[in-house]
Amino acid sequence: MKIIHSWKGLTPAERGAAVAHGNFDGVHLGHQRVIDDAREAARRLGAPLGVISFEPHARMHFHPEAPPFRLMNPHQLARTVERLGADFLYLLPFGVEMANFTDHDFVGDVLVKGLGVRHVAVGFDTTFGKARTGSPDAMRRYGEEFGFSVSVADAVQNDAVKVSSTAARDALREGRPDVARAIMGRPFAIEGVVQKGRQLGRQLGFPTANVPLGDYVAPRFGVYATRTRLADGRQLDGVANIGVNPTTGEVEPRLEVWLFNFDEDIYGETIETDLIAFLRPEVKFAGGIDALVAQIRLDEQDAKHVLASDR
Repeated sequence: MKIIHSWKGLTPAERGAAVAHGNFDGVHLGHQRVIDDAREAARRLGAPLGVISFEPHARMHFHPEAPPFRLMNPHQLARTVERLGADFLYLLPFGVEMANFTDHDFVGDVLVKGLGVRHVAVGFDTTFGKARTGSPDAMRRYGEEFGFSVSVADAVQNDAVKVSSTAARDALREGRPDVARAIMGRPFAIEGVVQKGRQLGRQLGFPTANVPLGDYVAPRFGVYATRTRLADGRQLDGVANIGVNPTTGEVEPRLEVWLFNFDEDIYGETIETDLIAFLRPEVKFAGGIDALVAQIRLDEQDAKHVLASDR
């Protein structure tokens, strides 16, 4: 898969795709249905499959002061859409120029003149263009005007769970990674570079890999059963704390994951940690370090039990 960061000056080989269009933060089951529609159109037309998303997310452009909210970073997005069969990821820059396109000009300048799209797949609730005036019906009209076909994916019903990025974020903030997983079709995962901390965990017999939360939505602070992928492809079970460490001295919110049966130097490496289950909220232990250590041993057993049933 090729990642393309502009709609300008593309080669003929980079144009002419059947594309899925949207802000694919999380690539949840509804997003996957839009991509499925684009894939079917690509097959029918004999065209490459493209996925259009934006970087930064439009919300980061319009509300830079807002708390972090992302469900995945661009690297995770690229890997996910590649697994779904995309030939191109058009990761278009969202800045002043993009923000000021009317919905008609966005279609004409970006989709048609820039990308040369042959089909556009959108979701039932899609919006686009300045002030979000574009709609699925508008995209259908523009398809007729400019000569590309359009498909509109219906909402996905997943039992009683609403399938949306907002619902996934809400579930994580409530400490319900299982619900976020049902929405996304895979666990929510935090990816980042392992940083050196105070190494207190190592002194206590629980060496942790520390990763800042960065732009990710902050899940409910607490302890989670986890599964972590290392840079070399190994996958390890573990237990993690997300929070500020109130017992040992508060820090910036971060993920601290203890990988079971593992004690190697991975500082500076990029790891990706799935949140499988919420075990308990983060608390300050009145009994200090001894009480914390005793609780970590209990957390270890709880996590191993959960992970053994999640195979």
